[in-house]
Amino acid sequence: MTAPEENGAVGPSARLLQLFEGHRLTPTQRRIAHSLVRHATEAPFLSSVEVAELAGVSQPSVTRFAVALGYDGYPALRKQLRELGGGEPAAPETPADAVRNEHQQAVLAEIEHLRHLAALLADPEPIVRAARLLAASRPLPVLGLRAASAQARGFAYFAAKVHPDVRLLDEGGSMLADRIEQAAFAGASALLCFALPRYPRELMDALAVARACGLTVLTVADSAFAPVAKLSDLMLPAAVGTGLVFDTACAPMMLGRVLLQTMCDEMPGAEARLEAIEQSAAARGLFLE
Repeated sequence: MTAPEENGAVGPSARLLQLFEGHRLTPTQRRIAHSLVRHATEAPFLSSVEVAELAGVSQPSVTRFAVALGYDGYPALRKQLRELGGGEPAAPETPADAVRNEHQQAVLAEIEHLRHLAALLADPEPIVRAARLLAASRPLPVLGLRAASAQARGFAYFAAKVHPDVRLLDEGGSMLADRIEQAAFAGASALLCFALPRYPRELMDALAVARACGLTVLTVADSAFAPVAKLSDLMLPAAVGTGLVFDTACAPMMLGRVLLQTMCDEMPGAEARLEAIEQSAAARGLFLE
C-alpha cells in the first residue's frame, strides 16, 4: 500500500516502505525496517547506534541491514533517507508531553497509528483489489490465530451479513489444514488472513497450505515486513500499539472494517441482503430498542 498525503505527496512512511520493498530481509532486518517506518520522520537523522537501540538489535545488525539493501554501509543508507526527504528532527518534548502517563501515551500512539492508516488509504487501489478478490471467493475462508483471532472473528461476523459463505478459521491444530483444503475444494479462490504478533508457527504452515491449494492470500498484518509477507499475495499493513502489557490493535480492526465496506461496494446484492437481515431481526425482536 502506498501512502499519499492529502496534498498528493507521498508521506515519509510510504517512501521508506518503497525503499525496503522487494528485498529479502532476515527477521532481524525486518525488525529494523519496521522500526524505521514507524519513526519515519526521525529516521534520516538517527545514527546507527540509535537505530539499533530503537529496534532492539546490535549496531552491526544495522550495518548488515544497510548492506542487504545494496548500500556500502549505514551512512550511505542515511544519506539516501535524507535525500528522500523523510522529514525533520522531532520537536523537543514539551512540559505537557512530559506529564502524560503511560495510559495516555498508549492512547495517543493508537491515534497516530490510525492517522498513518488514513494516509495509506489515500490510495484506494490495494483495498479495492483485495475487496474484489474476497467478494468473488465462494466460500470465503477468514484466518486468524491466537492474538489475531478476535480480528478474524469480528470480520467474519459482519462479512457473513453480506457474503453468502464465510468460513471462520480461528483455531489451530491438525484440522486447520483440512478446513483450508475443504474450502478450496468447495470453490474458494481467496483467503483473508489476520496476522498479529507474536506470529504462531502454525499460521505460517496454514498459509503454505493455502498457497499450495491455489488460494490467493490477502493478509492484514501489523507490518509490511511481518514474516507472513513471503506467503501473502497482497499485504495490507496496520500497526499495533505496544505501549501496554498486551498489544492493542485498533488500526487492524479499522482496516478490516474498511475492507468490509469496500466489499459491500463490490457486491451488488449486499444492500438487499442487509435489509433482509434487518427485517428478520426486527420481526424476531432480536435487539433492544
